Amino acid sequence: MEYNFLASYLLVLAALWYAKKESLGIEKTLFTNSLLAFFQLLLLGFALGYIFKLQKLWQIALVILLMSLYGSWLASRRTKIKNGFFKAFFAIGVSAIAVLTTLVIMGIIDTKANHLVPIAGMILGNSLNIYMQVLERLKSEAKNTKEVIEGMTALGATLKEAMRNAMRHSVKAAMIPTINSLQTVGVIHIPGVTVGMLLAGASPLQAVSYQLVILYMLVAVSVVCAAITASLCYSSVLPLVSD
Repeated sequence: MEYNFLASYLLVLAALWYAKKESLGIEKTLFTNSLLAFFQLLLLGFALGYIFKLQKLWQIALVILLMSLYGSWLASRRTKIKNGFFKAFFAIGVSAIAVLTTLVIMGIIDTKANHLVPIAGMILGNSLNIYMQVLERLKSEAKNTKEVIEGMTALGATLKEAMRNAMRHSVKAAMIPTINSLQTVGVIHIPGVTVGMLLAGASPLQAVSYQLVILYMLVAVSVVCAAITASLCYSSVLPLVSD
């Protein structure tokens, strides 16, 4: 019974078949990442038993740091911009620290491992997605408005001034999934945290309040990470779109 979940891989095989049929070029990545997700979650299941027993704050901070480093490494591999690892680490790390610290100071979460680590994981995962989305949109905007950017700089504008609209559009685009989540949660999208807490016996008010903390937390981290990414990386995308 406990291995029935493996049958769900048929859904991935269906996606692989369609990707192959339409020559989308993502078959290898999809297949590799689907297996990677399995082994990562399997490892997580065993690791959390030990991580949640950590008592010292520096030990918990070390776990979060390792998560940040791994996320930054993944981002640098996918985006391939100059000094990409350090830019990703700064954008992801600063946004995570800012939001986590705020939650702790406000007394919304405490410094226990079973609170900090899962929340940090949500923040870091969301920050990684935001970082990637901002960069992809920046590349697209820089490519589509390359002549305008070059014209503005030729007339004396700084590169940052010339790319101001591209930066603004990139931040806005990266925020769209978060905004959609706020609009659909509880009506179309039923959050897993809420369902899990209800199944565990928590009251509806407790489950909803905790889910709202997570949603509002993700709004904050999305804005901070998107703004930092755009400010750090606007000049790094131009070499990628040069002829």
